[in-house]
Amino acid sequence: MSVEDMLVVAGFVLIFLGVFLVFIGVLGKASQSSSIEAGGVVIIGPIPIVFGSSGRIALIVLILAIILMILTIVLYRKILFYH
Repeated sequence: MSVEDMLVVAGFVLIFLGVFLVFIGVLGKASQSSSIEAGGVVIIGPIPIVFGSSGRIALIVLILAIILMILTIVLYRKILFYH
């Protein structure tokens, strides 16, 4: 198995693990009486579209989206100019 194949398998395993952990977290919170807040971001080109159940969550998601966009630009420039 080549390195590329192992990375693809590792990616699928990490995705499955993430979905499983979210599922377990939701089940754990469902048994408790607490409010659940959610938010997300959709990035279309350079424009992030942020949504959330409260202003606080939307702000947190916006900050995470900006961090991910900066990280993507830095890593892309590193790969582009050093290879």
